[in-house]
Formats: sequence, structure tokens, C-alpha cells
Amino acid sequence: MNIVKKPLTPRIPSQRRRDVVENDAFAAFARRIIRAHGRRVADGDVEALRDLVALSGDIDKAITDAVVGLRAFGYSWAEIGQRLGISRQAAQQRWGDRP
Repeated sequence: MNIVKKPLTPRIPSQRRRDVVENDAFAAFARRIIRAHGRRVADGDVEALRDLVALSGDIDKAITDAVVGLRAFGYSWAEIGQRLGISRQAAQQRWGDRP
């Protein structure tokens, strides 16, 4: 005879399901947020200007991480350069010294 009551909250699986978000839609969302932040600063929030400028560094880091990840996944410098509209050599010179 089982005397333990069932839990009141449902059990969450060990690996949560992640909703699929299309990359194009996600990138468009990020662009809208950044533009909105710029408008807020432009409306007189001078204290937030530093945060807006810091986003530039965050974006550069995200691009570097993306390129490093794509290289580890097997993409060539030519493929990466082609997607960015730059030469293979330019892509390798910009991001090639990363591990």
C-alpha cells in the first residue's frame, strides 16, 4: 500500500524543452531592441549612453564566438567570408587568431 501522496506540482523533466525560434526572427527582435534602446537614450537618458556603447563590444564578442563555433563545426573561412560578403582571407585575418 502506497501512502505517499502525489506531488502538487508536475515533475519537470531533467532536460527542459526549448522552444524553437527561427534565427531570422530572433535577429530581427534583437535589432528592434537595440534601436529602441538608442531611441530611449536619444530622448534624454544620457546615463544610459555608456550601456548602449557597451553593446557594441558585446556584439563583437558574440560575432567572434559565432565564428569560432562555426569553425569548430567545420565551416571553412571561404564559407564564412561568403556569408559576410568578405573574402576568405579577410575573414581569416579578422578572426583567425582565435583558438
